[in-house]
Amino acid sequence: MRTVTFGMNISLDGYCDHTIFNPDMELHDYFTEMMEDVDLLFFGRVMYQLMFPYWADVAKNQSGTADENRFAERLTSIDKVVVSRSLEDVQENTRIVRSNPAEELRKLKQQPGKKISVDSVSMLPELIAAGLIDEFRLVVYPLMVGTGRRLLDTGNLHEKLNLKLVDTRVFKSGYVAHHYLKQ
Repeated sequence: MRTVTFGMNISLDGYCDHTIFNPDMELHDYFTEMMEDVDLLFFGRVMYQLMFPYWADVAKNQSGTADENRFAERLTSIDKVVVSRSLEDVQENTRIVRSNPAEELRKLKQQPGKKISVDSVSMLPELIAAGLIDEFRLVVYPLMVGTGRRLLDTGNLHEKLNLKLVDTRVFKSGYVAHHYLKQ
């Protein structure tokens, strides 16, 4: 059975709006390295549209820094599933799922392969409740923003989820990456 990992950038005060974060070279390298064990990305529509076509264009045109280009190449090479009722067009090696993300992820988890990386705040409570998330990788930025989307809204988690910290990495910039396993 495949491992499902949830990854997210988050501010110190619990917000996860990717448009406010500015990863540096060291962090791009960390994300690229982390994706070596991943062969499927599972997105919600909002996160998918934040990432694509931007990173596909960077990979194609080599328009970023060296670390951004490596990240873009790895990201675009991985197969993707995007859950959306409204999205019409997607990049190559991506398919759209219209409903029941938990059931779709459960089926994908049963298939052979490497890790599945989930990147969707909107689906997180449902996927946790279904017992589908095996590990969490949170990168905390030394930033307080006071507004935006929270990782979990009040009342979204129906029972306490016990996690075990298995790794922490502190970056020169002050970012801290935490890797947790579900107990």
